[in-house]
Amino acid sequence: MSDAIRPYRSYVYAYPHKTAYRPLPERPELAALWAGEPKDALSLYAHIPFCEVRCGFCNLFTRIGAPDELTGRYLDALDRQATAVREALGDEAPVRFATAAFGGGTPTFLTAAELGRLCDIAEKRTGVDLRAVPLSVETSPATATADRLAVLAERGATRLSIGVQSFVDAEARAAVRPQRRADVEAALGRIRETGVPVLNIDLIYGIDGQTEQSWRSSLDAALAWRPEELYLYPLYVRPLTGLGRISPADRRRADREWDEQRLRLYRHGRDHLLAHGYEQVSMRMFRRADAPPLGPDDHACQTDGMIGLGCGARSYTSALHYSFDYAVDMREIRSIIDSYTETADFSRVEVGRWVDAGEARRRHLLQSLLQAEGMPVAGYEERFGSSPFADFPEELGRFESFGWLDPEAPEGLLRLSPEGLSYSDGLGPELFSPSVRAAMAAYEPK
Repeated sequence: MSDAIRPYRSYVYAYPHKTAYRPLPERPELAALWAGEPKDALSLYAHIPFCEVRCGFCNLFTRIGAPDELTGRYLDALDRQATAVREALGDEAPVRFATAAFGGGTPTFLTAAELGRLCDIAEKRTGVDLRAVPLSVETSPATATADRLAVLAERGATRLSIGVQSFVDAEARAAVRPQRRADVEAALGRIRETGVPVLNIDLIYGIDGQTEQSWRSSLDAALAWRPEELYLYPLYVRPLTGLGRISPADRRRADREWDEQRLRLYRHGRDHLLAHGYEQVSMRMFRRADAPPLGPDDHACQTDGMIGLGCGARSYTSALHYSFDYAVDMREIRSIIDSYTETADFSRVEVGRWVDAGEARRRHLLQSLLQAEGMPVAGYEERFGSSPFADFPEELGRFESFGWLDPEAPEGLLRLSPEGLSYSDGLGPELFSPSVRAAMAAYEPK
């Protein structure tokens, strides 16, 4: 393990990180932001911020339950927002969506009828054809009921992703995730019965008491379902989460033994999946070699533009990444959701971060380098008119000195070595700009 950079610092799933977003005093108009933007390969993401329980590791923007017909009011607001967004996109240039996803929270917290309405909003308000593009939907063991899954299958879902985390009941309890393996297996059976072509199973490693043997047991239980995709997530203990309140988080963050445990389990899981016919797509993602393709391989939501609907969703233009306010504490989340449901005018942006040319370079390098296939240098040069080695000499030099760049990569391909890929959560933050680092450091969790 490198003495200079620890392997588990931050999961870089988007850049700039949302904790670098701030209220925008100018409140720019959506129509002005999207004028002149390419709109022929957009991503659509709808965020449903409700769950039946809050897992101990979860710092997502979600609340437990939805009293007083809150889901109906939330969908009403989502409808208003979708209408405003479509008006802002205009008709001067073709508007086409390349991919769609419903996430959360747990979208299947909604009833079957409400899921149908969510699909109607996506199609009738934004214009996406859900049956013609890849549609991914997240679910949970408790909410993957036959009636809900039937709606999603009928409306065009091509991928269902279920958060299992562990097939070992004791480990699920240790992660503060109340579930029984029998219920998990029943939910997986119902998902397979839908005929949706891609099943993804999420698993977590680094749970208290987890061993190579118990980790392999969960992996084998997942493999028994022959999922087209598997995501292996390292456990994090974050502020304001359930585990953050009950676990000695400060000690664990400084605990090198925990780093070693997670790296050991990661490598064990990676090698086990590779031996069972899976290909590694990123540090977290593994895909069965014979799985059906979902869509264009070159689609990247941060590059091509993303429309986020819902109070926890992000949207991306070339100049601005924006969203609504963000929180982890349940009281703050409830307040933000209530405010969202009462919003009448969605024509302006409230919270976000402007992205200049330098940040665009960093975003492109990050989202490409953290993929196992790597980044063609020529594509970067064509896009930005410069070389990544000239733009990021210090960072790439350090990665090379640690053995994180693959010396056997084909000429013209910048690719991480297997060891570099295992350090993705330490390597990624090294590419954050000083201004983004400062904004994240100044962010006060709430």
